[in-house]
Amino acid sequence: MSLSRSRVSALLREHGIAPSRALGQNFLVDPNTARRIVRLAGVGAGDHVVEVGPGLGSLTLSLLDAGASVHAVELDRRLAAVLGEVTDGRCEIVVADALDVDLGALCDRPGTRVVANLPYNVAVPIVVRFLEEAPNAATLFVMVQAEVAARMAAAPGDPAYGAVSVKIAYYSRATVAGRVPRTVFLPEPNVDSSLVSIERRREVAVDPGMVSAERLFEVVRSAFAHRRKMLRRSLEGVVDASAFERAGVAPTQRPEELDVQAFARLAARP
Repeated sequence: MSLSRSRVSALLREHGIAPSRALGQNFLVDPNTARRIVRLAGVGAGDHVVEVGPGLGSLTLSLLDAGASVHAVELDRRLAAVLGEVTDGRCEIVVADALDVDLGALCDRPGTRVVANLPYNVAVPIVVRFLEEAPNAATLFVMVQAEVAARMAAAPGDPAYGAVSVKIAYYSRATVAGRVPRTVFLPEPNVDSSLVSIERRREVAVDPGMVSAERLFEVVRSAFAHRRKMLRRSLEGVVDASAFERAGVAPTQRPEELDVQAFARLAARP
């Protein structure tokens, strides 16, 4: 079974559910898009998939049809109840907030895949939580607001490059895998979406013996808090003046010019 626009509308009416704007509920109503996501994510028989924000199950059904075992994390109890009916109990449903749930426990098998249509307002923190706290999550394939996708996958020099780009690059390699028009959702959002493919690195991009993640991202946050300023100004009091020469970074550079390794050299203690 797949969930068309008419079927989604009927389910919402039958269960007296109105989509919550506060929870970012925009339901996927195009089965072809759901199948496309599963195909591009490379999901196949026997894969263990964690899905965040399954809603009524449009993407979940395609994941199950591909032969995956699915753990679905849904915050809204009303939707979780409908999801159980739609999937005939074929997936494990966890009623919880993805910002609080133990993601490491959910991704309890090496090679776990994360595939999700993420609520726009919490997409970045959820992705970062998976990267930081769930080492078994080998790949993430997520649908997010197009602007956020550009930030996640941006490289130094790109207009969208920022602190989030650096953090994701520390743990993984991210690419934009395609666009999704707003017309495939109910209700229709005000923006288009993009698909982001995130592949975890075997090792983080910077040797933790050189600089801790905490120290590295302290420097990154400080630099991008004043992204129009030269680094010697935005990092005043955060790194020593001598750090620029040691790192091979000009103090007149701006943060969007530096990759994660350059930030690590700046952040490293002498």
